[in-house]
Amino acid sequence: MPSSAVAYARQNHPRFLEELKSLLRIPSVSTLPEHNGDCLKAAETLAAELKRIGMEHVRLIETVVHPLVYADWLHAAGRKPTVLIYGHYDVQPTDPLDEWLSPPFEPVERNGNLYARGSADDKGQVWAQVKALESLMAANRALPLNVRVLFEGDEEVGGEGIESYVASRPPELKTDFALISDTELFAPGLPTLCVGLRGMIYTEIEVRGAKTDLHSGMYGGAAPNPFVALARIVAGLKDENGRILIPGFYDGVIPPSAEELAAWRSLPFDEEEYRKSEVGSKQLVGEAGYSVLERTWARPTLDVHGMPGGFTGAGAKTVIPAKASAKVSMRLVPGMTPARTFALYKSYVEKIAPAGVDVEVRLIHSGDPSLIRVDNPYIEAATRALHEVWGKDTVFIRSGGSIPIVGDFDRHLGAPSVMMGFGLPDDNIHAPNEKFHLKNFELGIQSLIRFLEEVGG
Repeated sequence: MPSSAVAYARQNHPRFLEELKSLLRIPSVSTLPEHNGDCLKAAETLAAELKRIGMEHVRLIETVVHPLVYADWLHAAGRKPTVLIYGHYDVQPTDPLDEWLSPPFEPVERNGNLYARGSADDKGQVWAQVKALESLMAANRALPLNVRVLFEGDEEVGGEGIESYVASRPPELKTDFALISDTELFAPGLPTLCVGLRGMIYTEIEVRGAKTDLHSGMYGGAAPNPFVALARIVAGLKDENGRILIPGFYDGVIPPSAEELAAWRSLPFDEEEYRKSEVGSKQLVGEAGYSVLERTWARPTLDVHGMPGGFTGAGAKTVIPAKASAKVSMRLVPGMTPARTFALYKSYVEKIAPAGVDVEVRLIHSGDPSLIRVDNPYIEAATRALHEVWGKDTVFIRSGGSIPIVGDFDRHLGAPSVMMGFGLPDDNIHAPNEKFHLKNFELGIQSLIRFLEEVGG
C-alpha cells in the first residue's frame, strides 16, 4: 500500500500539472533585464504556494538582482534531521525562437512530454518538490522531518546572490543535508542519483589593437587585427586531439576509481546513439584514451561560446576593429580549484598573445567541482525510495554540468547534497523545445515523498 502522502499525490496529480503550467507561463529569464518583473512574479508565486501549503516564515530575501525564496517548517517530533531543499525558478533565454515547435512560454503536452522553457530546468523539478511537501502536509498535517526551502532566481547567470547569502551562514540555513532536484535520470525509467559535478570558470578574453576602428585599405598590413590575434590565442588553447595546452592544467586531477569506472561501463550507454540522437554531429571529439562518459563526467574541458564584435551585418564593411572578445569557459573536476585554474589560464593567454595587441582576461563567475560519498545515510535512504517507486536498482552517475551551490553547501554549511533529479538527457535544456517527461514529473513527486519519509522515519 502506498503511503497516504503518495495516495494524495496520485489523486491530485492533474491539478499539480495544471499548476506547473501556470508557473511555466511566467517568462522568468534571469539574464535579460526586461524580464526582472517576471522573475519577481515567479518568486512571489512560489512564496504564495509555500505559504498556502503550510510552510512557515515564508519570505523573499533580496539579492543584487533577483530575490531568494525562503520558507521552513521545523516541528518534526523527536531528534529528526533537517533538510534544505534547493531549486531555481529562473530560466534560460529562448533564442533561436524560430526553432520552437510551440511557443516557449505556452506549455504544450505532446508525445508524453510537457514542452516549455523551464519545464525540466528547473521549474518542473521545483514544483515537484513543492508538491511533495504539500502531499506530506495534507496527508499527515505535519512533515516527517524538519524542512527549510531556498529557491533562487540567478542560477542561470552564475548564482552570485545565493553564494553570498550561503557564505554568510545565516541561522536559517542550519541543516543536516541538502536536497537538489536539478539533474537527470541516466536513461528513461532508470532511477538515478548524481554524486559528482564538474566545477567551472567562465571568462572573457578581450584583445585591443588600434585606438579606433581603421579602414583596412589604408591600414591593413600595418595595423594589428584583434580578431586575427584572438583567433590565434583561441587556437593555441587546445591541440588537435582535444588536450588543453595550458601548462600545469591537469596537475592534481583526481581520476575516478576503478570501481566507479566499472559501474559506468555497465550503464546502458550506446555511443553511436548518443552521437546521433543527442549530439547530432558527424563524429565525436575529445581527449584520446578516454570513453565518452569519462570525457563528459571526469575530465576537465575548455570551450569557446562566442566571439562578439566587429562587423557582422549584411553586405561589406572593410574595417579593422579596435577590439575583439571571446567568451571561454572551463569545466573542472575533483583535484582542481577555480582560483588556481584561472591563474594558469590567464598567464598562458597573456604569454601566447601576438605582438601589437593588449590582452585582458576577466573572470565572470566560477564554481568548485563536487564529489559526494555514497555511504552516507541520506544517499542510502534515497536509494531505497527510488527503488520502491521505480521498481529498479538505483544507479550512481556524475554529471558534466555544474551546480555551484553544491560546493557552497558543503564548504559553508558542512551539508552533503542529495542530487535527486528527474530530467532526461534529451530534454533540450538551454535549447529550443525544452521538455519534461510527464511520467517523470509524476514519479518524481512520489520519489521525493518517499525519500523524505525514509529520512524522517
